[in-house]
Amino acid sequence: MSQKHLYVINPNSSETVTAGIAAAMAPLQRAGDPHITCVTIADGPPGIQTQFDVDRAALAVHKFAQEHLDDAAGFVTACFSDPGLHLLREIKGVLSFGISESAALTAMTLGQRFGVIAILDGSIGRHWRTWGAMGITQRVAGEVAIGRSVTELADQASTLKAMIAAGERLKQEHGASVLVMGCAGMAPFRERLQDALGLPVVEPTQAAVSMALGRLRLGW
Repeated sequence: MSQKHLYVINPNSSETVTAGIAAAMAPLQRAGDPHITCVTIADGPPGIQTQFDVDRAALAVHKFAQEHLDDAAGFVTACFSDPGLHLLREIKGVLSFGISESAALTAMTLGQRFGVIAILDGSIGRHWRTWGAMGITQRVAGEVAIGRSVTELADQASTLKAMIAAGERLKQEHGASVLVMGCAGMAPFRERLQDALGLPVVEPTQAAVSMALGRLRLGW
């Protein structure tokens, strides 16, 4: 039988972001499981930053999934706006996870109220629509943006400094007991952020892939 893949789809065109996601997946890969395969939508935007980007990405994610159904154990949409998630869930027999939904569910097992470190202020409204649709707004302490685009996350020193400052605000001003990184491009920063702030930090793609692997192992 050919190798099955758990496809982790980065719907933006940044190979740097995909490489960071792949590095974060390394602790989750285990012999006997489907291979965790991180892919980039090459013709996607540099970052998913507007609703137009989200809607465009949803179609690209769906197209990729349709083209890889034969060797897929499942799909993870590695963008915090979960583009294409509900399109994928309309495909019969397809295991599909979105990193935003998975991160929130994970965070709620780690503390009473979670705070989200967003990339840009414009992202926050979309996130709140997700929390509202999930019925969990009372568990969200708040969101703070670091004011950096997806491509600007490559400046690691400045990004980490901004993330720590945002995390401190969420902790001190909003009462967050858990933090969620609100962009897949933040994957390389989880351990350093957690060490700096002394709170559990959820990396959303790790959360989604962990859930997907659990489902696959249990045959759900």
